Amino acid sequence: MSTGPRPVTPVGIAAELLAGVVERLGDPGLADAPDDVRRDVARAHALVAGLDDYVARTTSPASSDLDALEQRTREVPWGGGLEQEMLSGHVEGAFLRMLVAVTGARQVLEIGMFTGYAALAMAEALPAGGRVVACEVDEQAAAVAREAFASAAAGERVEVRMGDAQQTLRDLAGAGDRFDLVFLDADKAGYAAYVDALLDLDLLADGALVCVDNTLMQGEPWAAGAPSTNGRAIADFNERLAADPRVEQVLLPVRDGVTLVRRVP
Repeated sequence: MSTGPRPVTPVGIAAELLAGVVERLGDPGLADAPDDVRRDVARAHALVAGLDDYVARTTSPASSDLDALEQRTREVPWGGGLEQEMLSGHVEGAFLRMLVAVTGARQVLEIGMFTGYAALAMAEALPAGGRVVACEVDEQAAAVAREAFASAAAGERVEVRMGDAQQTLRDLAGAGDRFDLVFLDADKAGYAAYVDALLDLDLLADGALVCVDNTLMQGEPWAAGAPSTNGRAIADFNERLAADPRVEQVLLPVRDGVTLVRRVP
């Protein structure tokens, strides 16, 4: 039986840390802690710990197809560097679906599909004739995705491309494909090269939007302590993106951070 997901966002990690502080303040050895400190810590914990659940409860519910895919992803015994926490999930899926709807995107590219939650969420908002091209390298993750797409109403709108994503981008450019919306959620060390490829290969349609996931990376880019390899990669990417005159961007604290990027007109 799989366990529940571990906290992987700055808010979730902070909530877990504060819960530990609240518990320790109940220790008899800390009975002399000032009451105002106890109240402030308890208040901080309540604010942080309740945020993600409140956001989820006040966001439009996911479709039954997406719920089934999430449940299936939680049940798989992942290994090889993959884990259930890689799932985009309800709130981020709803966010991506909203982006497709409000931008009127018809051609969508996903770099890093995992089990297909984000791809399916975006496909559900596509107009007739729209498609999502989803890039993935892991066969186990792709198999879960394909199974979900086969039974989902919008699954036929998703085209899975296996193999090295950089080669897939070159193939798409060679075929003359251009995309209205791109969701980037692949290997973090490769983020800068993927953005360069999107720009240099002219894969972005006029007014296209690029949505980059995990750009807060569990708080590692700014919090104290030695960052992980991914944390360092994201910090470097964020700094590079901010200094790139070809684009403009805004980083939103949605889940583990999403950055919206567009080419400067």
